[in-house]
Amino acid sequence: MAIEVKTKKWGNSIGIILPAILVERLKLKPEQKIIIEVTHRENPLKELFGAFKHNKKSTKQMIEESRKELDSKWTN
Repeated sequence: MAIEVKTKKWGNSIGIILPAILVERLKLKPEQKIIIEVTHRENPLKELFGAFKHNKKSTKQMIEESRKELDSKWTN
């Protein structure tokens, strides 16, 4: 199960708080050992816009195509 949490300053360390829903679902108890996979997201916007690299059309072309599509729905 993947969740997104914020790190918090905890003395000289950094900690995380697990949401109650996760604790309940996994039946976690205090002092129980668990394994956490940590990934760092540099720039979520860059990840999002990187997903659209396959589209080589210009903005103008995309706008024109959208207008044609909308016009055809309203005129038919």
